[in-house]
Amino acid sequence: MTNKRNWLSDFMTNRWKMHPVLVHVLIKRKVFNYLWYALPGILVYYLLPWLATFESKVMQDITARLCVAYVIGCILLALNAMLLVLLDVYNTKDKQRSRPMKGLVQVFQVLLFFVGSIILVSVLINKSPTTLFAGLGASAAVLMLVFKDSILGFVAGVQLSANDMVRLGDWIQLSDGSANGIVKEITLNTVKIQNWDNTISTVPPYTLVNITFKNWRGMQESGGRRVDKCIMLDMDTLKFCSAEMVSRIRKEIPLLKDIGPVDGLMPTNARLYRTYIERYLDSHPQVNKELDLIVKLKEPTQFGLPVEVYFFLTDKVWKEYEQIQSDIFDHLLVIVKEFDLKLYQYS
Repeated sequence: MTNKRNWLSDFMTNRWKMHPVLVHVLIKRKVFNYLWYALPGILVYYLLPWLATFESKVMQDITARLCVAYVIGCILLALNAMLLVLLDVYNTKDKQRSRPMKGLVQVFQVLLFFVGSIILVSVLINKSPTTLFAGLGASAAVLMLVFKDSILGFVAGVQLSANDMVRLGDWIQLSDGSANGIVKEITLNTVKIQNWDNTISTVPPYTLVNITFKNWRGMQESGGRRVDKCIMLDMDTLKFCSAEMVSRIRKEIPLLKDIGPVDGLMPTNARLYRTYIERYLDSHPQVNKELDLIVKLKEPTQFGLPVEVYFFLTDKVWKEYEQIQSDIFDHLLVIVKEFDLKLYQYS
């Protein structure tokens, strides 16, 4: 007998250790409490025929219906708590956090309490639930109007989830400028976005389906974050390089020690500057060499000659990204004078 008890104790202990999260969530959501609350109602219902206090059959019938309604209410609360338990357990898995289920759980909650309310009313008025459901068919238009936002939110949530358009933790930017930040919560009726100024924007899910928005997840999951800026050169300073200038640049700038005439012609100082930018970025440890690196001249404007610098940084964290690209362009702006060039500055 002792061995049997030890085996049973070990088994229960191991089962307890296997699901600590489940046990904690069951206690947190009070699933067993609601089931326990239903026991007095069940006990009173079955003891009613033996109670002598009810001289009237009508009072006994009303009390029985109240007991049944009470038990149904406790069961509804327990089922609702179980839905929340499933949601909590689902959210504990890191792989599943990217696919929020709160909206779907809220749909089941609405259906649960809707059906439960119909059953409760049918018990209290002593009518068949099917009769009440049939009567609701005539008021379907009213119900559609009442639950319009919930229905639209559910449909939009299915579209967002099926097409993997938005996940928790995504950085999204709405085209109308109403939100620009991290998605914190996705529910049946709302999507909460924490903006970069720490304010919270709340938009309906169907808004993300009806208007365009930018999701920066692709950048965060890729090998780099794009930098695309222009350096404006004063066109009056463009010229062909002399032999002395080329010799000086070879000595002072190691990255251009192999430059020389192209097809018998001396390159322009703008050409040398673009070549230097390409080689400087190619040698920079924070620039992703596997992604595009382009340095090109754009069409001249009244504000000078734009040199577009297009590349990707491996560090995608906002603060570090801004610091690195600022350091790079600080260098490119200062070294421009080594090529006898000037930056255009409107005065």
